[in-house]
Amino acid sequence: MAIETVNPATGQRVRTFEADGTAAIEAKLALAQTAFGDWSRRPVAERAAVVGRAAEILDTERQTFGRLMTLEMGKLIGAAEQEAEKCATGCRYYAQKGEEFLRPELVAESPGGRDEIAFQPLGAVLAVMPWNFPFWQVIRFAAPALVAGNVGLLKHASNVPQCALAIEDLFRRAGAPVGVFQTLLIGSDRVGALIADDRVAAVTVTGSEAAGRSIAAAAGGQLKKSVLELGGSDPFLVLGSADLDRAVATAVKARIVNSGQSCIAAKRFIVVDAIYDRFAERFTATMGALTVGDPMDPKTEIGPLATPAILDEVAAQVERSVAAGAKVLTGGRRVAGPGNFYLPTVLANVPPAAPAACQEVFGPVAALFRVADTDGAIALANATHFGLGAAAFTRDRGEAERLARELQAGSVFINGMVASDARFPFGGVKRSGYGRELARFGLHEFVNIKTIRMADLPTDPASRADS
Repeated sequence: MAIETVNPATGQRVRTFEADGTAAIEAKLALAQTAFGDWSRRPVAERAAVVGRAAEILDTERQTFGRLMTLEMGKLIGAAEQEAEKCATGCRYYAQKGEEFLRPELVAESPGGRDEIAFQPLGAVLAVMPWNFPFWQVIRFAAPALVAGNVGLLKHASNVPQCALAIEDLFRRAGAPVGVFQTLLIGSDRVGALIADDRVAAVTVTGSEAAGRSIAAAAGGQLKKSVLELGGSDPFLVLGSADLDRAVATAVKARIVNSGQSCIAAKRFIVVDAIYDRFAERFTATMGALTVGDPMDPKTEIGPLATPAILDEVAAQVERSVAAGAKVLTGGRRVAGPGNFYLPTVLANVPPAAPAACQEVFGPVAALFRVADTDGAIALANATHFGLGAAAFTRDRGEAERLARELQAGSVFINGMVASDARFPFGGVKRSGYGRELARFGLHEFVNIKTIRMADLPTDPASRADS
């Protein structure tokens, strides 16, 4: 099996890699096991220092890493460099907070003993990662996992092999011992066997609902811990008191982030009747005026979709939605010529069963919905199998508090765009997955939270059994 870099803006093959065979995989598993024995016993401060040096490299080489992301998956060059900077921030966060998050929690203490809760690493964590944020998705697992004393095995998406290898090299250059972080150049057909291997302690996956079901089943069959960050059909609510200028500007940004290829990109725009027409007119005009083109050009606002298959799926979802009764207000078609380009699209009158209403559309396609009032907006926002993020615009404090409580999502942003941040836990409910990344909670997902109770010990330190 060959693993390839194909430029999504041109369709040209850039580089080809041979996939790791059975012998190479075995060697990397053995190396991970050996590395864990050493790495897990090192002081937290030493492990955190490695992750801190990775932050420095990410900052210094953000342009190089950015160009690599753009080349492999078509991310706008400015956004790609910002992703590298965000990765540096995430690494720096765990480098600074690691000792605090891993410090044992004292429950009780007596002259002859103590009761505490300790946080100890599990082993090798297998990460099955997507292409859409090819550095950030990896860093937000790797930084806390490595600081905690685990070692990482990365199975990245097959269309971003150079990013995967660059991240392995990043941690090596930051001072991680050999085997602490390794990339596996393999297809998805190898994942089940890896999960079954006793040297893999846990698995984390960011991807589609289908991928999450498959990996969760495999991990469950082996009684291994898993964390799933899956798809979303995030609602964006605009209520009667909203600042319309701000709501429109944020709505456009929230839909086209990463050319629409984001789990937490807003996808369903739910607007109360009193302002629906004004919002729809301005939102549609702004979406229709966006510049589609070369992602290396700083003036471009919409780049290509990452692969031809993703382009085909987005086009098919729009076609099925229109066939079901949706109306195209702007866009609704591919861009002629080379590359995986799709016009920014706005759909209205979308039936509940149409793909644009009930599926995750991974491209620059927005679905507009008119509701009578706040009750209707909340009900429609929650009428989905997903629950990753939700955004709402209102200037009514009581309404804002209600939305924060009642919207069914892992993150709710009032008067702002949903985004991940190392300081806050990230994850979803319902079919958007389980477990959390980032913050203290993300680090604690892959540790043994151990109860330790010691009593009736001599109070004289010199009375050690080995003295």
